[in-house]
Order: sequence, then structure tokens, then C-alpha cells
Amino acid sequence: MNMNRQALLFYPILLFFLFLLFIGSLIYGAVSIPPECVIDILLGKETDRIAWQNIVLQSRLPQAVTAMLAGASLAVSGLLLQTLFRNPLAGPSILGISDGANLGVAVVMLYLGGSLRQLSDLPINGYPAIILAAFIGACAILGIILYFSSKIRNNVMLLIVGIMIGYLASSIISILNFHASTDKVHAYVMWGLGNFSGVSLAQLPFFISCLSIGLFLSVLLIKPLNALLLGEMYAANLGVRIKQARMFILLCTGILTAVTTAFCGPISFIGLAVPHIARLLLGSSNHKMLLPVTLLTGSCVALLCNMMMVVPGMNTILPLNAVTPLIGAPVIIYVIINRKNIQYFN
Repeated sequence: MNMNRQALLFYPILLFFLFLLFIGSLIYGAVSIPPECVIDILLGKETDRIAWQNIVLQSRLPQAVTAMLAGASLAVSGLLLQTLFRNPLAGPSILGISDGANLGVAVVMLYLGGSLRQLSDLPINGYPAIILAAFIGACAILGIILYFSSKIRNNVMLLIVGIMIGYLASSIISILNFHASTDKVHAYVMWGLGNFSGVSLAQLPFFISCLSIGLFLSVLLIKPLNALLLGEMYAANLGVRIKQARMFILLCTGILTAVTTAFCGPISFIGLAVPHIARLLLGSSNHKMLLPVTLLTGSCVALLCNMMMVVPGMNTILPLNAVTPLIGAPVIIYVIINRKNIQYFN
């Protein structure tokens, strides 16, 4: 009961920080806009600065919403994978899942002549094709990892297998890059740097709908996840259908990782580090409390990274993957050093 009360205190605190960071993302940017003008624009008041209105409504607002949902999705994906594989270093990028999504996108963009806006000689165009390719690639790697998880009981060995699979996917991407034209390589490289500005206001409803489905599925998995903390045999004795639970976890993780990667590019460290931050805050591995805290923390971290991309006093925007390690890497180093004092699995 005390732990539940302690967890309840984190919700309003995290929601408060989430609100501050969301508003900060709307106010702070490469173009200086007074806070009062931003508030007027959000309230629908008329303004003489049409350019400012376009920046806030067409750029910063979709970017902030994208960062909030992408951060939550990657953090939840990392938590699901860490519980499924009982490995604190599991994550969409470490186990090669993001590399699978990257490979799917590379095949479409580099080999099939596609782009984020227009595709040729394909039955579907634009973002749907990119998302489908990322989803297939992510699910393919997830299936391979799950197969090896049934053969390999050692978590360290399974982690190494995941890294090797990621290297294989990266090797194929390098071959595609070598034979692709310069403009296609440039487009793929720019996509691979990661950013939260790839979702326009018109595309935002589709982005929100896809990730909301994945996050909703993750909430339904709280009880099976808690049972899996104690081992598959114990979970089976509690009535959990292990194969069915695995499929739902894979489906949920595939949706969240694929959609986020397709729109935002491969984003490092958020899916790996945020679940550890949530565990350190709670001191518990109970998913009933851990999953919501992980979701909110992921949103806060992504919004913070979104603001850190803007260089103060300059009209320069840093790549997202140049910022996320500044937060994620110290967390992982701390976790490795103090792993004996952190409760991962019951």
C-alpha cells in the first residue's frame, strides 16, 4: 500500500513536468517568439505575425506531440523487451529491432526507389509504404530474436546474438547504400539522423492513432508482464498462456517501434535508458506502477531532447541522435555499476 501511495505521487509530478516541457517546446526554438504571442496563437487569437503562427501551429505543435508520443512508445517498447527477455540491456536498438526497421526502410528508399513523399512502381505510396516496410523489418528481427530466446537460456549470449543480427542488417544496408544513387543515399542518411519534425499536422492523426493502439495494447499486458517477472514456469502455473503473451508483446513492440522509426528515424537510448530511470524512481518492478511511470518519463525525456536539439543563440538544429546519448549513456553506465542495488525482476 505504501508503494502504491508513493507511486501515485509520481503521476502528478511527471504530468507537471510533461506540461512544462510541452509548453517549453512550443516557446523555445531556433526562431525567437515571445511566450505571450505563442499563447495567443494557441488560443486562436489573431496576430500580425503570420510567420510566427505558421511556425507554432505547423511546426512546433506537431513536433512536440510527436516527441511526446514517440518517447512514450520507445520507452514502453524497451520495458516490454526487458521483461520478455529478462535482460536489463534489452531494447529496440540493442537487440537489433531498430536495425530491422532500418533495413525495411532502406529496401524501400534505396532499392525500390521510394521516398517519404512519393513512391514509384509500388501499390502504396509515401509514409504508408515506409511504415509497412519498417513494421515488417522490425517484426522479422523480433521473430528471429524470439526463436533464439527459446534456444539460448543465457541472457548475455542472447544479447550477443541480437547484436550480431543487427550487424547483419547493417551490412545489407551498407550494400544497398553502395549501389544507390547519391540523392537516395542522402535522403536515407538524413532520415537516419533522427528527428521529431517528420510528422506534419495533416499526418498527426494517423501517427497518434497507430501509437495509441500500441500503447493501449501495452496496458492490457500488465498482468502477463508481472507474471513473466517470476519466470515462464511460474507464469504458466498462474494461467498465463506464454506463447499468446509473447505474440501480443511482439505485436505491441512491433507497432510502437516500426511507426516511431518510420516517422522519426532510428532513435537511440530512449527505449533502453528510460525504463531504468522509471525503476530508479519507483524502486519497484511492478508493471502496474512501472508502465505508466515509464510512459510519462519517456515523454518527458523526448521533449527535453527536442529542446536540447536547438543550439542557444544560433539558428542551428542538432540531430536527435546527437542529443539522446547525453541523457541515455550516463543512465546506462550508472545502471551497470549499480546493477546489484537495482531491482529488475522479482
